[in-house]
Amino acid sequence: MLIAFDSTQQALRAEMLLEYAEVEIDICPTPKEITAGCALSIHFPEEDLSRVKEVMDQERVEIRGIFKPIEAGYEQLEL
Repeated sequence: MLIAFDSTQQALRAEMLLEYAEVEIDICPTPKEITAGCALSIHFPEEDLSRVKEVMDQERVEIRGIFKPIEAGYEQLEL
């Protein structure tokens, strides 16, 4: 799974919060298939989706969206 952001500040804030919440994450470049205002995205395991959503909501992190990889690229999840 992948979170895309509109600002680098929000991406770095999410990184810190998710690490604190002990979610295993990787910072990566935002894939070209995803239009976002920030070049950084965060990969995380699908089994952590509910925890990630909870942290993003509780801490009011502004995100472009959460995306699931599919054969043709990425599909945005409904939040």
